[in-house]
Amino acid sequence: MWVYLNSQGRHWYEFTETRDRDGPLRVLGEYRGAIQADAYAGFGKLYDGGRVIPAACWAHVRRKFYEIAEAHDSPLAQEALQRIGALYAIEAEIRGQRPEVRQATRQARAGPLLEALHVWLQDTLHQVSRKSALAKAISYTLKLWPALIRYRDDGRIEIDNNAAERALRAVALGRKNYLFAGSDAGGERAAAIYSLIGTAKLNGLDPEAYLRDVLTRIADHPVNRVDELLPWSIEPNPLGGIEQAA
Repeated sequence: MWVYLNSQGRHWYEFTETRDRDGPLRVLGEYRGAIQADAYAGFGKLYDGGRVIPAACWAHVRRKFYEIAEAHDSPLAQEALQRIGALYAIEAEIRGQRPEVRQATRQARAGPLLEALHVWLQDTLHQVSRKSALAKAISYTLKLWPALIRYRDDGRIEIDNNAAERALRAVALGRKNYLFAGSDAGGERAAAIYSLIGTAKLNGLDPEAYLRDVLTRIADHPVNRVDELLPWSIEPNPLGGIEQAA
């Protein structure tokens, strides 16, 4: 199950039979712009030709140093976490601000921290064993560096892709409870329902109220106007229900 989110409040899941690159290539083949994802090799083909630029995830980087700090009580791993934490502290202050505000703040405040962190990583790499877990974590970070700092210069990009990671938790929880989709068609239907529920949440709707309202009205709704029932066409009702946007 793949999940795609965008900054316009749309949330889309897609089911594929395998976890190869054909899924993302089919969905994003005509896309132009930045894509924020983990370092899964299957995304690599998307970046060929320069139409799509990668924006890497700082949460994945942080996790590597966190695991080392927990397992080995490493002062160097702790320092890496503190430096990354300073970047996240800036993000906490500007969350929800306009893209141009976030860009300006990041360039002024996160920029120097990123430059210092880059120097520290390079220096530290020469001080530790090349076979150590810490060296591997640093090498991973340096390899992704251009994509990791891309958020600094574009206020539309997040510091990580945790929103997508959170979106997949519902799939993981469901899989634990019901175990199987039953068939490929079942997986596709599950993806459609996940998409509606996730997009409803992103647009401030109660998913249960939204689905109840849509299922009540859809039988009598003109088929050529079904887009009026999609989550971004609905306004939240302060009394707990939903109402159609004017």
